[in-house]
Formats: sequence, structure tokens, C-alpha cells
Amino acid sequence: MKNYVAVVERDPATGLLVGYVPGFPGAHSQAESLDELQANLREVVKMLLEDGEPRIEAEFVGTQNIAVG
Repeated sequence: MKNYVAVVERDPATGLLVGYVPGFPGAHSQAESLDELQANLREVVKMLLEDGEPRIEAEFVGTQNIAVG
């Protein structure tokens, strides 16, 4: 079993959660809850892997807080 890191944001226009796997072309989805989003992303990644192992274009490293002012 392989693990992927997903970035999750909330779309201010729709209120939906939007998730994507950095560097994995096509690995993105949206949902109303985190559980639904995780299930959607799992399904998308499984579908994309049917075409073979992807060439990951970027690697998620982390986040940083930036103090300004």
C-alpha cells in the first residue's frame, strides 16, 4: 500500500473542501466533508494508478507560518 499526501483547502465561493495530491497530475477532488473528500481522492488515485505508476512532478514538503508587520 502506498501513501500520498493530500493538500486540503476550503473554496470560499462554494464552501466545499478541495483536495489535491501535489505533483500527481489529475489527483484532485472536492466534497462537503473530510471523510467524503478522502474517499473521493482515494478513488481518483486508484483510477489514475490503473494507467501505471505516475511520474510525481513535485513532493509535498510542509507548510510555514510567515509573520508580517
